Amino acid sequence: MFAVMHHLMGAAEIGARLGVSRQRVQQIVTRADFPKPEHELAMGKVWSSATVEAWIREHRPDLDEPDQPTV
Repeated sequence: MFAVMHHLMGAAEIGARLGVSRQRVQQIVTRADFPKPEHELAMGKVWSSATVEAWIREHRPDLDEPDQPTV
């Protein structure tokens, strides 16, 4: 189960959200229509959760609603 708990997502979080491998994430994030990263840290690039979710709504409507967080 995936929950957006922070305002930033790295490759691992994007992969979990999309249900794809980290290698596939690297292909997706280089697409011209994918949002630009907010920052680049030592561990890698990070994206705004809001912009990634907007991209998902437009390009992957089958994944429009993230799983609700468990309490």
